[in-house]
Amino acid sequence: MKAVDDISLEVQEGEVFTLLGPSGCGKTTTLRVVAGLEEPDEGEIEYQGRTVVSIRRRLYTPPHKRNMGMVFQSYAIWPNMTVFENVAYPLSLRHVPAKVAREKTLRVLELVGLAGLEDRPAPMLSGGQQQRVAIARALVYEPALLLLDEPFSNLDARLREQMRLEIKLLQKRLGITVLFVTHDQIEALSLSSRIAVLDRGRVQQVASPDEIYLHPATSFVRDFLGKTVLLRGTTGDAKDGDALEIHLSGPESLFCSRFSPDLAPGQAVHVAVRPEDIVLSSACDHDRRNTLQGTVEALLFVGDRCEVQVELGGEERVLCYASGRKKLKEGQQVYLNVPEELVTVWRT
Repeated sequence: MKAVDDISLEVQEGEVFTLLGPSGCGKTTTLRVVAGLEEPDEGEIEYQGRTVVSIRRRLYTPPHKRNMGMVFQSYAIWPNMTVFENVAYPLSLRHVPAKVAREKTLRVLELVGLAGLEDRPAPMLSGGQQQRVAIARALVYEPALLLLDEPFSNLDARLREQMRLEIKLLQKRLGITVLFVTHDQIEALSLSSRIAVLDRGRVQQVASPDEIYLHPATSFVRDFLGKTVLLRGTTGDAKDGDALEIHLSGPESLFCSRFSPDLAPGQAVHVAVRPEDIVLSSACDHDRRNTLQGTVEALLFVGDRCEVQVELGGEERVLCYASGRKKLKEGQQVYLNVPEELVTVWRT
């Protein structure tokens, strides 16, 4: 199987473009090909209006001539150097005069919040500070494209959240183009202008974060981003306006507004809905369509909310959310309202 299979992407100037997918999907290989650390077997790469790689024309531009900055997952900070020496190193390789190099280095250290730490030895830095050094080193020679390879994976949860915000603010301030690799959905959704979801070396969908999340193009994208409730059913004959009736595996039905028009009656399908779109209530409103009855099987209190697993009967179980202050008990009968405009229908 190819690590990267027929990928064609276009990154716009000034955007954060994210390659998202599980381990082994080809996202880091794609990034390394762009950076010049891997050579593709075929294809071309165009950058700033010029071709930097063309296998057919036997053209290959080495990494140091591509004007790209890269932050590795491991940061790759040199332990025998100070903060200043680490950041200034790319300038010394480019033979930038010492006075200019010092000005550029101090300016970028201030930009990433490391002013005053330029003389500190690298081993004395925290994880977050090491990451800032790596970012500063990638920015000091003013690249047109910043490549980020899972830069937050070595940080704890609170620091990851802080660094996500700092990267977003820094990118907006500089207007720099970013190609970002991650397997973390929250990082991708919160940082990106657009996302390319990859699976087994192929692109599944390219779109904005909200489009990817709300309108997944494939079942892989649907299930990879966020949590999804899937219910088995068959298509019915009845249509009510723009809604299609789906008979569930139990005695109940759901009406769905988002479905393929060529679905035939009696066809086996999955009904998909996000847990946060399900409205849970302890009282039944008989006037509301798409209301399912069930029993609370398990409650997980996670602070701001409860994760509630509801048994609908048989083997069907539904995950939904309720306020952390909502008084629910295991074994309690509840009702789930599923808005028909938020339900999607997928062929099995």
